[in-house]
Amino acid sequence: MQTGGLSSAQIFEALSQLRAKWPKRGWSWDHRLTCVASSFSVEIASEARAAALVALPHEWNHRTVFQAPAPVMEAAETSGGVRTDQFLFSTAAGGRLIAYGLWWPWGDDTTISLRVGLAGYVGERDLVRLREVFNALE
Repeated sequence: MQTGGLSSAQIFEALSQLRAKWPKRGWSWDHRLTCVASSFSVEIASEARAAALVALPHEWNHRTVFQAPAPVMEAAETSGGVRTDQFLFSTAAGGRLIAYGLWWPWGDDTTISLRVGLAGYVGERDLVRLREVFNALE
């Protein structure tokens, strides 16, 4: 991993790998947080986590997110913070763009959501490309 962050092309290639390895195929567009989302059963949580870490290898929790690079902290703040049972995954910071993933258990002990978004200098074309990569067009 480069210390200066990844290029946009590298970020989207990593996100394509995440989608290819994702154990559940459905992704939707989350208008509220401007990201893609997939909900899945806790039974496939370890497989989903492994897929997420392929593209988003940096992991933050409610205790460590304050040590994260600024774009990662901004993503956490924009989404309401990171609670004790939640995680935030990210690509390396340093470029104009980062990708992040919000790992959100629903609190029902059966369902988890992963929301994948972009932070930093995000243009409209970047958001269109994110939706295309995950086929979350509506």
